[in-house]
Amino acid sequence: MKKQLHQNTSFLVVVALTLSACQVVQETPRSQVTISMVYGSEKREWLEPLVAQFNREGHQTDSGATIVVEAVPMGSLEPIPLMLVSQLQPTVWSPASSVYIPVANAEWRKQFGRDLVIGTPNDLVYSPVVIAMWKPMAEALGWPDKPLGWADIATLMASNDGWAAYGYPEWGQFKFGQTHPTVSNSGIVSVLARAYTGANKQSDLTLEDIHNPEVVEFLAELQNAIVHEGLSTGVFAERMFQNGPAYLSAAVLYENLIVAQEAKRLSTRDLRHWTVEQIPIVAIYPKEGTFWTNNPYVLVNAPWVTNEQRAAAAEFEQFLLDRPQQLKALALGFRPVDDSIPLTSPLDARHGVNVDHPLIILELPPADVVKAAQRLWSR
Repeated sequence: MKKQLHQNTSFLVVVALTLSACQVVQETPRSQVTISMVYGSEKREWLEPLVAQFNREGHQTDSGATIVVEAVPMGSLEPIPLMLVSQLQPTVWSPASSVYIPVANAEWRKQFGRDLVIGTPNDLVYSPVVIAMWKPMAEALGWPDKPLGWADIATLMASNDGWAAYGYPEWGQFKFGQTHPTVSNSGIVSVLARAYTGANKQSDLTLEDIHNPEVVEFLAELQNAIVHEGLSTGVFAERMFQNGPAYLSAAVLYENLIVAQEAKRLSTRDLRHWTVEQIPIVAIYPKEGTFWTNNPYVLVNAPWVTNEQRAAAAEFEQFLLDRPQQLKALALGFRPVDDSIPLTSPLDARHGVNVDHPLIILELPPADVVKAAQRLWSR
């Protein structure tokens, strides 16, 4: 099956906008300080209105400068190569998870002799990496009574019978998708999770595991069977939801994206006119284990970031961590970092998720293993 790597047509615009934001910092009067933020697109629905709210409220640094935040969604890993050549100069980088921070630090040290990320950044919100599948298809596989995982997906992808083996020949072949592991967090963590499955491990994934012929073959079979790839998880999810089961049977996404889709479906459904948008979708928490997206708030350790911008970025970070903003995150399907906030609706079965899962969290591997997994996928 032919892969389709979807191009992010707004990419050049994103870069231009962010670069112009850096120029604004130089041109604005001292009474204003502008910070630019690049973040994983899965947080767009949460962050976009909060940036607007923060800017309206006129927050100030201790020195009295009014803070202006300019934020742009991107694939989580996209900013790093651009930052290395100074084509992108953000104040803050907020990828979907911390998995790529060791890689970013290693590449930054090679070029600048220091880490890009100092210390352990605070997390903004949580959401587990899941396999999103249309509910009727998940039920055909035995969900929710039967635990499903990466190995089941591999079996489905390798089958010539497709859904006919489960009594639904009209559904055709099983179609699976994910984002590309060189630019998107969900792409690289799904490759790492399947490498863990191939190595029969839950921690301590090594270079030897990645290069093990059985693991290489397992990953290659999955890669060759993928129908669609995307550059950004949020955008990729929108495409799956809009096009329905004929486009993809399942994809690697984040729990919050499923909740958001189900909330939209439940609020707009019209049983008189059955459409793709009214087919429910559910989260499958892989039985072999998965990763959290912890959405770290990274203050970039770069020469273009001023002390005043650092102070402004800290003010915006605290704003995002305050309880009202965390409650807004919950309403959009994220799990708040504030553990005093109960995980109530919409984090429930009605919205296709289960807060008692995932049961197994995989250990984040070191930088050399992450890079090796990316290279293996790119071969």
